[in-house]
Amino acid sequence: MKKAEVAVLFGLILAIMVGSFVGFEADCREISQSVFRLHILANSDSQEDQDLKLKVRDRILQDTQGLFESTGDLQQTEEQVAQHLPEIREIALDEIHKQGYSYDVQIYMVNMWFETRTYDTITLPAGNYDALRIVIGSGEGHNWWCVLYPPLCVPAAEPQETMDDVLNQQELEVVNSDPKYEVRFAVLEWWEKLKQNME
Repeated sequence: MKKAEVAVLFGLILAIMVGSFVGFEADCREISQSVFRLHILANSDSQEDQDLKLKVRDRILQDTQGLFESTGDLQQTEEQVAQHLPEIREIALDEIHKQGYSYDVQIYMVNMWFETRTYDTITLPAGNYDALRIVIGSGEGHNWWCVLYPPLCVPAAEPQETMDDVLNQQELEVVNSDPKYEVRFAVLEWWEKLKQNME
């Protein structure tokens, strides 16, 4: 094969790969704009603080079941959660005090960066997601996260929406991919971090 033919073939393969990644990136961006996450940061990585984080998580999910159940769409869910931030903070503080700690709690509605993460049977690609962020004490410990919309982390809820209802077929194929075998997740994470550093 002549050098010119090899160059054309290489260029064609590269164009196909880039085109495939561009489509994958667009699907991932749509996913990040369709999901609302819960993000809880522990005070530290001590066993006691990590256990406390999980107790706060359980208490919040238990006491706010109706709040986190489906309200119709992403915007309505976020608006409803935003209206109840003081109530959610009080629930977290009450549980912290009940467990014998005096940590403060900060609670925010944010749009923040998440790395590629698997929750249950779905994989959410790296990107910026809207999230309810709860910081216990200094917030220097590992976090726990789940998906509030569609309501995947509320065991008692019977949501009307699932991932099937808020994502199209291509996006569902992305979240159902195994990140261990999906090279594009790693490339996407690298690309998104590069874009953030350039901003």
